[in-house]
Amino acid sequence: MRQLHLPMRIWDLPVRLFHWTLVILLATSWLSAEMLWMRVHMWTGLTVMALLLFRLIWGFIGSDTARFTRFLRSPAQAIRHLMEMTKREPDHEIGHNAAGGWMVLGLLALLALQVTTGLGAQDEGVVEGPLALTLGKNTSDWLTHLHHLNFKLIQIAVLLHVLAVVAYRVLKGQDLLTPMITGKKRLPGMARAPAMMHPVLGLAVFVLCALAVFVFTRFFP
Repeated sequence: MRQLHLPMRIWDLPVRLFHWTLVILLATSWLSAEMLWMRVHMWTGLTVMALLLFRLIWGFIGSDTARFTRFLRSPAQAIRHLMEMTKREPDHEIGHNAAGGWMVLGLLALLALQVTTGLGAQDEGVVEGPLALTLGKNTSDWLTHLHHLNFKLIQIAVLLHVLAVVAYRVLKGQDLLTPMITGKKRLPGMARAPAMMHPVLGLAVFVLCALAVFVFTRFFP
């Protein structure tokens, strides 16, 4: 008898807003750098910093599928999962799969490095990161170089992420995109639904993170 599949909420609203807002901000950061809109570039970077702080905290106190302890598995499990990429099978994962969890962690690490180096980077006196003058020109120049180099790594990581979503659709017949939009996935009726935290808590956490970034960049240097 065919197993009954029912819609189940697996991604909360804060995680989905984080994901798509980050997509918009990365595109804006790239465009502003290309067009030399450095003030816009700086503000998008600070917003990304607030988002990353939120995601770090939400990874410990958020919904089940948002927690690092839930989606980070051993590297061996991730490798075994990738070795079965050509195997078409139903998607029964509640949250990130074994390989996807590590991809998410890698992207977050690269983004964290990007905003950290951006704090001390400068653009030949046109605009400086909040810590550029404090760190001095030599250190600032080095951070600026690292900032540009790391963004190329982010572009590669984003491309791999998009290709992975396409590969799951084509090779395994699994749709990873729609659940990140709707928050829901069709899973076996006997599957246990993940615990979801209230979106208001997520909003409160983000507001506190944004306030922390504002205070740091406005008063600390």
